[in-house]
Amino acid sequence: MSDDHLPHKTPEVLALSSTLPPQTLLIGSLIAALVLVVILVFVSRKKSNAQGNALLLVGPMDSGKTTIFSRLAYNQHLPTTTSQQSNAANFSPVPSKTIQLIDIPGHPRIRGQFTDHLNSAKAVAFIVDSNTVSRNGAAVAEHLHQILHALTSLPPSQAAPSLAIICNKSDLLKSSSSTSAATLAINRVKTILERELEKRRVAQTGGVGVEGLGEEGETTELGGLECGSESASFKFDDWEGGDVVFLGTSARPDKSEKSGELNEKGAGEDGLSSLQEWLEELL
Repeated sequence: MSDDHLPHKTPEVLALSSTLPPQTLLIGSLIAALVLVVILVFVSRKKSNAQGNALLLVGPMDSGKTTIFSRLAYNQHLPTTTSQQSNAANFSPVPSKTIQLIDIPGHPRIRGQFTDHLNSAKAVAFIVDSNTVSRNGAAVAEHLHQILHALTSLPPSQAAPSLAIICNKSDLLKSSSSTSAATLAINRVKTILERELEKRRVAQTGGVGVEGLGEEGETTELGGLECGSESASFKFDDWEGGDVVFLGTSARPDKSEKSGELNEKGAGEDGLSSLQEWLEELL
């Protein structure tokens, strides 16, 4: 019988692991595990650094930003005027945790300064005067739209800061036995802002530029109002940029606080306690 008719033997393929000594395999596994751990730590630190450690206090003029800033930072109620520059101070919601407070002016010409601090922000608090929002809702929504646009425009590698809408001066609203002033303020602010932001979304969807109140009549094309499908009405609960927390607050001192010093917690049992609790959860 010729060799052509003999069956051919398939060469045996040996696994790489069978050709290496156990010590080499162990070292290789340890190196691979170490590289994986280093990558995970690097990514985790990068995300943490992107989130920062600052609370940005933003919002329209006369909404109470600087009053909240002084109560949190200095444990006092100080006379305030319209801010022309940012203020910064450290604040400790709990003894072992510290966050930097940055009060951004609300004047239309300079409120864009908040973007300079966005990379260091862990959270953004948009402060609204719940007592006057029914009269200037369109202007407040225009300012908030800029904030939402900036947050949704961050690169994917940067963790977006948490967002809270502070419904301030709730003590000026007439509450009832069934509804607290804070709840009334939240419902009012949320309803008005959703209505005004929806108007802006519809105007842009129809190709109409939205007038920027701080840009001397220039029209701007801002994103940041997406809520699922293009036809979906704007709702904070459906906003694609993330969760939005609403808090009812009052920074005005009561009779026992008008001497200048507040209690040890700084915010009192009602006034800013919800804001402090939110910060504690973030930290």
